Amino acid sequence: MAVYERTYRRYQGELTATRTRWLIIPRYAFHNVFKSRLFSAFFVLCFAMPFVGLILIYLHHNLGALKLFQLPVEELQKFLPIDNGFFYRGMWFQGIAAALVMLFVGPALIAPDLRNNGLPLYLSRPFSRGEYLVGKMSVLLVLLSTITWVPGLLLFLFQSYLEGWSWLTGNLRIASALFLGSWTWILTLSLFALVVSAWVKWKPVARIVLITLPLFLIGFAGALGGILNAQWPFLLSLWHVIAWIWAGLFGVPTSDTVSPGAAWVSLILFCLSCLGLLSRRLKAYEVVR
Repeated sequence: MAVYERTYRRYQGELTATRTRWLIIPRYAFHNVFKSRLFSAFFVLCFAMPFVGLILIYLHHNLGALKLFQLPVEELQKFLPIDNGFFYRGMWFQGIAAALVMLFVGPALIAPDLRNNGLPLYLSRPFSRGEYLVGKMSVLLVLLSTITWVPGLLLFLFQSYLEGWSWLTGNLRIASALFLGSWTWILTLSLFALVVSAWVKWKPVARIVLITLPLFLIGFAGALGGILNAQWPFLLSLWHVIAWIWAGLFGVPTSDTVSPGAAWVSLILFCLSCLGLLSRRLKAYEVVR
């Protein structure tokens, strides 16, 4: 508008609190994500395995239902005990579902802002680079939490309710493994997705990178491990690292010789590398040579 027209009026509405201004980023991101009916249907499908687990826990304690369906009671209870292995297998199913959700949502978080030179506009608003990153990352944190540790802990509480207080106190390790193992996977997937989204500006190419890079690392680690006849090269594979960490948390025996401590070190170095790449990429301006 022309200055001489004097039609500008200062905003008179209510101001958002400084600490919560970054929430505008995930609010619109969630709106864009759930506009897709395909993703909405798949997200609902992600709760199929927890629902199956709920039925199995119920049948495990309901002898009448087992007899009604003419199922062998003793054989079923021995074949499928509700223990750390039960929740460990459920963690794997939900972990794969979380990876698929990341594959759909992750590439569209940062790439459009960089491709359209919108990052300077974001950072000219009253929040920092860290708040911008947290706002984008919170989208994945909420979605992946909803399908991993939240249903896992609900199943754990349901089993505790049916089994009794003694089972709850004797299996607190399962609850801590569900929570810590899920958050380990969630943070790793979120950082990996944001790094690829920040460095690969086109969503189809970013999805290809998210699929092929872990597969390449698995193949490279397998080839190097075969040449050296050792297990430590698999520390380069994110999938194997997470498997060792989860096995250590749940107390599930494995035949591998790599310790969970080494897996934790490898994962921490991976996450720090992702943060470094994001810090280098997310800037208010870009120098073009």
